[in-house]
Amino acid sequence: MIKQLNTPTLDGKSVVEKRQELIAYFKNTWSTYESLFSLINHDDAYFLRPEPLRHPLVFYFGHTATFYVNKLILGKYIKQRINSKLEAICAVGVDEMSWDDLDSEHYDWPSVDEVRNYRQEVYYLVLNLIETMELSLPIRQDSLAWIILMGCEHERIHLETSSVIMRMLPLNYLTADEQWQPCMQSAAAPENELIPVQARSLTLGKKPQDNTYGWDNEYGQQAVEIENFSAAKYLVSNQEYLTFVEAGGYQSAEYWCQEGQSWLAFTKAEMPKFWRQHDGKYYQRNLFNELPLPLDWPVEVNYLEAKAFCQWRQKSTTGFISLPTEAQWYCLRESVAGDQHQWQEVPGNIDLAYYASSCPVNLYQNGDFFDVIGNAWQWTETAIDGFEGFSVHPLYDDFSTPTFDGKHNLIKGGSWISTGNETLASSRYAFRRHFYQHAGFRYVVSEQARKSQPAVNQFETSQDICQQLACYFGQELLGYENYGQQIAKQVVNLIVSEGLSTERLLNLGCSVGRVAFELSQHFQHIDAVDFSARTIQHGVQLQTGNSVRYTSTIEGDICQYHEVSLADSVEQAKPERILFSQGDGGNLKQHFNDYDVVVVQHALEQSYDPKSLLSNAVSRLNPSGLLIIISDYHYQANITEKSKWLSGIKVNGENLSGFDALSQQLSSDFELVSQQELSRVLADSVRRFNLSHCQLTAWRAK
Repeated sequence: MIKQLNTPTLDGKSVVEKRQELIAYFKNTWSTYESLFSLINHDDAYFLRPEPLRHPLVFYFGHTATFYVNKLILGKYIKQRINSKLEAICAVGVDEMSWDDLDSEHYDWPSVDEVRNYRQEVYYLVLNLIETMELSLPIRQDSLAWIILMGCEHERIHLETSSVIMRMLPLNYLTADEQWQPCMQSAAAPENELIPVQARSLTLGKKPQDNTYGWDNEYGQQAVEIENFSAAKYLVSNQEYLTFVEAGGYQSAEYWCQEGQSWLAFTKAEMPKFWRQHDGKYYQRNLFNELPLPLDWPVEVNYLEAKAFCQWRQKSTTGFISLPTEAQWYCLRESVAGDQHQWQEVPGNIDLAYYASSCPVNLYQNGDFFDVIGNAWQWTETAIDGFEGFSVHPLYDDFSTPTFDGKHNLIKGGSWISTGNETLASSRYAFRRHFYQHAGFRYVVSEQARKSQPAVNQFETSQDICQQLACYFGQELLGYENYGQQIAKQVVNLIVSEGLSTERLLNLGCSVGRVAFELSQHFQHIDAVDFSARTIQHGVQLQTGNSVRYTSTIEGDICQYHEVSLADSVEQAKPERILFSQGDGGNLKQHFNDYDVVVVQHALEQSYDPKSLLSNAVSRLNPSGLLIIISDYHYQANITEKSKWLSGIKVNGENLSGFDALSQQLSSDFELVSQQELSRVLADSVRRFNLSHCQLTAWRAK
């Protein structure tokens, strides 16, 4: 097997030694990838698509090299491209497709020789950069050395991707090599058994000070409480899974979740992807050979198949059987001492240390269990999401965030070909549930049914909502203070100067809730009402202690990602005092009543009937209460029929402006006590803004 170097540590005592370590790791990564592709004996194989959900292998051959150039250009570490066409066509994969997404787009793929020549140019470019770049220790995420490590670890990820696709090529396109020797040992599988695991508390997440490279989704913290459970001693073997197949598991819809049933109906699958059946006997396809089904090797399936097996096994299991969560896998991982760069001997079929294939499930023991790491990745029940404190790396902003959609489940533990970052305990990789990797599973049994997994905290991408989130929770723009803080300060000044009671406040048009949160430390109860449930949901999310994620446009299709929490935004907030409600300001329910202050926050110009809304707001005030109206008086025909506009119209041939219209509506029952100008900035991109000079008027009931 090809000797793999340890993933470099970020610290060290000597810059000279660290530079040599980076050079060696880059060369080792590159040569391992080239060695894998050298197994292909005919260039035609590079253009086949044995896996229709992925590009042909010529893409992956070029992709890892173009990755270096594209990231170096993005980070402004180099100015000149090597091959613009190739760096475009080999830039983005298709690994997020559904099984029925038929990609018929034509690609003008380069020749294999063109990619070979390109890879050579990139190799010498990167090698020269490592040899000459400025280097200081420890290596930090904003340094060129970090990008070099990112390129290395990215190429090691695609060792797995490419080898999975090669397993699907016709065998005549591959030639065995002594550097890639599969396991030839096989026997009957050991009988699986359940091993109890004690309850415990864990904190998941890679610490910022950890001294190895990490992907952005690995960082952050999440405290979890794990109840007692039992876990299978071995990964599920081919023999154990065969009982499910022969019991008609693939023909029994009752064992398959709805997504699994749809996948099964589309694919017509009858057995795992890498199994074959000839003359009534089962065989398994490996990287470049096919052999009688090795009964004691781990079965390799997708999540949907693993889940169906658990449902079938439930019939004969006492307790509740399922796939492990990420946290439960970490309980088992505690039996493996340290990480790759600390191992004296590789403790599993991982890191290309032993075989170019899986091997029997009872060869490598870790504590009470076997194959806690290596042999085959292990599917979990956990849909990937960022830990608290997750932050996108600016030079690879789409590594993790597209997978935070509830459709990508984590795989843990690594496989025989997992190297570098993939071997670390902190690594987190996820795939769509119907995708194949070198992945199998282990089942766990709990005494009680597992609580449903928390919903994945997805990124809000709707432009209008994202603009509101940035306006109320983002940094100041164009030199203007955050808009929510501007409003809150004026309201607080008014209640102090007017000596008002601060029992109850109604915030009509509360948007994403920032003003209500700011004022919650001053009022005993706040009803925050907005016509749009799409905005209210973010206020509720913050109120319940969750963070809110949203995107903003840098330029065109280029986005940046943000995450806000109440603790970081409004430290003194008392969220328990707020009741968020979706409601029509012009037709409020009766219980919205008896308020000391009513704040009408851009609700007039967003109402289908602003006169009715204003009348409704007035009727909810206590005697001597304060009505605060914030508006830019920008009425739009697509929201409000022109006949119902409050201002911006001619009445009896005379102009009626916003403030005059309010005076006309309110002066008989209210007196004006304040008139202030506020500035609201909505960003279309980092260079294009909509600036509104909005007016705040305060009216005291007579």
